[in-house]
Amino acid sequence: MARPTLFSSTTLPRDLTAGMVVFLVAVPLCLGVSLASNAPLISGVLTGIVGGLVVAVVSRSQTSVSGPGAGLTAIVAAQIAALGSFETFLLAVVLAGIIQIALGLARGGFIAAFFPMSVIKGLLAAIGIILILKQIPHLLGHDTDPEGEMSFLQPDRENTFSELVEIFFDFHGGAALIGLLSIAVLVCWDRLKFQRKYYLPGPLIVVLLGVLLNELFQMRASSLAISGTHLVQVPVADSFAGFLQFLRFPNFGEWSNPLVYKAAITIALVASLESLLNLEAIDRLDPKQRTSPPSRELVAQGVGNMVAGLIGGIPLTTAIVRSSVNINSGSQTKLSTIVHGLLLLLCVVMVPTWLNSIPISCLAAILFVTGFKLADPRLFYRMGKKGFYQLIPFLATILAIVFTDLLLGILIGLGVSLSFILYSNFRTPVSRILEKHLGGEVLHVELPNQVSFFKRAAIEKILDELPRGGHVLIDARDSNYIDAEVLDMIRDYRDKKAQTRGVDVSLLGFQEHYALEDKIQFADFSSRDLQEKATPYQILEILKEGHQRFTSGKRLMRDLSRQVYGTADSQHPLAVVLSCIDSRAPAELIFDLGVGDIFSARVAGNIVSHKLLGSMEYACGVAGAKLILVMGHTRCGAVTTALKFIDSPLCASDVTGCENINGILSDIHESLDLNEYRHFNTLPPEHQELLASHASRDNVQHMMQRIMNESTMLNRLVSEGKIAIVGAVYDVATGKIEFLNEEEALTLTHR
Repeated sequence: MARPTLFSSTTLPRDLTAGMVVFLVAVPLCLGVSLASNAPLISGVLTGIVGGLVVAVVSRSQTSVSGPGAGLTAIVAAQIAALGSFETFLLAVVLAGIIQIALGLARGGFIAAFFPMSVIKGLLAAIGIILILKQIPHLLGHDTDPEGEMSFLQPDRENTFSELVEIFFDFHGGAALIGLLSIAVLVCWDRLKFQRKYYLPGPLIVVLLGVLLNELFQMRASSLAISGTHLVQVPVADSFAGFLQFLRFPNFGEWSNPLVYKAAITIALVASLESLLNLEAIDRLDPKQRTSPPSRELVAQGVGNMVAGLIGGIPLTTAIVRSSVNINSGSQTKLSTIVHGLLLLLCVVMVPTWLNSIPISCLAAILFVTGFKLADPRLFYRMGKKGFYQLIPFLATILAIVFTDLLLGILIGLGVSLSFILYSNFRTPVSRILEKHLGGEVLHVELPNQVSFFKRAAIEKILDELPRGGHVLIDARDSNYIDAEVLDMIRDYRDKKAQTRGVDVSLLGFQEHYALEDKIQFADFSSRDLQEKATPYQILEILKEGHQRFTSGKRLMRDLSRQVYGTADSQHPLAVVLSCIDSRAPAELIFDLGVGDIFSARVAGNIVSHKLLGSMEYACGVAGAKLILVMGHTRCGAVTTALKFIDSPLCASDVTGCENINGILSDIHESLDLNEYRHFNTLPPEHQELLASHASRDNVQHMMQRIMNESTMLNRLVSEGKIAIVGAVYDVATGKIEFLNEEEALTLTHR
């Protein structure tokens, strides 16, 4: 797949405007995260610059924006305190970056494929709800809680909900006016026709509007004038040299301090988890549904953290809030992320006072509207439609993130989702079918393609529930991977528990290196013992059960090569099935039978001849078959042709090559009351089909009687109750069979 170019006439305008919007939103977020982390204020801005100019270049994500991680604030604050100085902490950040690079090169990003979608969607919704709740105070001019602080418990000893109450006691009219007006502009802006043509981003318009309104309030010395904490507050340097004084460098003298490595591992693991989760969520928001390689992202994050640690920045992650703003602003490629980083660098170094004239409330309006897009009510409806197993982890993730913090909430959501996955694996781990083979009932357990450790408890439960004297077939033919713990459990059951309980264990399809040889311990083809013990009634039931499996699509597992080998020396079929040669009526398939189970005689119109009677006499009198089934079928070509040519032969007598066909039609004519069918050719097609089906039924009954009349041996075997003759009509349209005279035929046999 070709990588998208950064500079394209179609994407450049949108990327530039999206980068500018993300830059404006990123400034207070960077400052807020560093403030909440008890780090120097400029450190968050430095991390934002690195996220834009370093991570974006290395990463292959087209939409994500990296910056100081909101989920890391508590960890950063704790590690700074534990290490004793910010410079020692920077060394831990550098080492954390190295660890992340190693994880990425080792393809550690594969873990992203296992994140439950319910947790990812819950993360998006939770971020949306938090943005809504956290931005309301800033919208109305209550700015004690720093932007970017996402935890329920806040640094000012308030919480997300108590802060809303405090608004009534700390309200700024000018900030509220600008904030509410900004929301109105953002809601209406996308609906204006002219902006669709020129593409002027609404967030950029509200920032300009906020600055202009505040300047107007200042000029008139109005009480609505905004100042102080209600404006962006970027540290101001007198010159570029002054900006360089903001930089802090790692204390490499602490490289032997074990606490540094402990902090580095903690930061690397937490930052990696948050980045991968956020990356998955951001890819879901991408209108183009592009997929970002997670392992490459770990490398990019590692490079970013190394650089951030070297210049005095706090740890960075993929930032879902900034990325959401980036996508909503129309970003097309990662150029927008690079533009945002470049603007952060230029404006913070050269014109920080311009940034400090932006009202916080207009930036809060941008985040507020972004929150509503993330927490779309339709998302809750769709998750509800997916059922209990998706809805509960989704809601648990939302509540946990809202009432704790981003990191702890994600871990709780993953824990709840994992518990549902384990429970689901325990309840429905594998396919199990109770099959009725000729040798008895066998529980057929089909292992899935991937048999992980999580399947062990459920498979063990199935085996433990087998009754004494039962039989189980463990089928691993479709399995590409089976966990070693599961293999040990199967061996232990086969060698110990099964023998103690008298359970026969058959194995099939296990790969050679699993050290579990294939072994079938049940009869899946007819043997002498089965043939001698079975009665005609039981054999008919075997045929009926096989046909039921055929119609339901649950055919027995059969090892045909084993059946060929097992029947090579002798055969002991249970029945003779006389059927038509019609390609739609193969007896072995219709009755779900294998090699060696029946004698199958097929002839057009399922008619009886002297040679066919000789074959039946051999099958029953010599080979021991105990049931003769005469099976006709609907829409039979031979029967339909016989009805069309009742009064004249199919071929004239002077034409050679037709005498054998005429012989078949003549035998069918003998089965019918021809006066009942002489009007066949005058009927419409649908009536002809019904009449032909009735004729097929009459033909089957006549052939059954013909067997009794023309074979003394078979008549005697029926009279002695040793065999039974049963008729059937197979419907080629539905695949179902109607059995004829079965009760009458079986009254003479021993049940």
